[in-house]
Amino acid sequence: MVHSFTAAPRAPFVSTWLRRIGGMAVALAAGITVSGAAIASGTAWPQRAVSVVVPFPAGGSTDTIARLLAAPLNEKLGQPFVVDNRPGATGAIGATFVKRAPADGYTMLVASIGVFAVNPFLQKNLQYDPAKDFDLLTVAVRAPNVLVANPNFPVKSLQELVAYMKKNPGKVSFASSGAGSSDHLTAALFWQKSGTEGLHVPYKGGAPAISDLLAGQVDVSFQNINAVLQHIRTGKLKALAVTADKRSSVLPNVPTMVEGGVKDVEVYSWQGVAAPKGLPADVKTRLHGAIVSALKDAGMQKKLNEQGFEVVANTPEQFTEFENQELKRWKTVIEQGKITAE
Repeated sequence: MVHSFTAAPRAPFVSTWLRRIGGMAVALAAGITVSGAAIASGTAWPQRAVSVVVPFPAGGSTDTIARLLAAPLNEKLGQPFVVDNRPGATGAIGATFVKRAPADGYTMLVASIGVFAVNPFLQKNLQYDPAKDFDLLTVAVRAPNVLVANPNFPVKSLQELVAYMKKNPGKVSFASSGAGSSDHLTAALFWQKSGTEGLHVPYKGGAPAISDLLAGQVDVSFQNINAVLQHIRTGKLKALAVTADKRSSVLPNVPTMVEGGVKDVEVYSWQGVAAPKGLPADVKTRLHGAIVSALKDAGMQKKLNEQGFEVVANTPEQFTEFENQELKRWKTVIEQGKITAE
């Protein structure tokens, strides 16, 4: 017997399968188109974690700023921003690491005035050039230094300190976080502009310098305002002047250097964000926009202001111009003061 059969019952299944294959092909083609458009527009970045290099130990001002930025950048750009502390050589080791990293948007640098404007004049055989080896993104924040004294030191104002130093040249001890640090250079600038001479006492970091200042082992120090704010508020240190162009909102009763009779000692400690030279333009625009947006958030500004920081969040072009000014300024101070890093 010859049996006959028909394929008609299977036709709906075949038809459905073909429709599914066709749909997948259309979807795949659409995906490729979207992916290509994303890559072309730069929105494909970032596709993995971004390393945020801090060239100092954890816990300092620069590390604080980097960690405050990491969380909102993660949220805004959809990938982890991971802080990577690479301390050593006053920030030079971490900065050199970033210089040598690929310029693909997956490595960025958060560093301070020393890395961007001081190291070239203090370190021989420096392995990076701050003016040539980075794409500068923005100065994130700035904060004035504050001149603080041990409560037992026999002066109550900046005017009294200058008079005391002129009567006792080279005897008033100034603690700093290290030779060539921003607090050392601020002291040197103060001596130059006030016609005085102090005794520099360098430490290996801000914490031990502040510790000895509290204990009365040294007389005075120029410190980042956020580092000593609580000690001032509790009376463990007395503030003589701030190195700002106006009084600080967190220390409204402390006069500026100009009010105390010493001009041209306006100094801000600042933290900037940069990337290896050659960052793709679309990535640079997106990263800068996310950083500025994070810094200008009302909650972020409040948190920073309470610690004595002022948000800057300027453009790459403004950062470049500012850095050139800072390089010239500190070169002059270092040369006039015959300052070395040793």
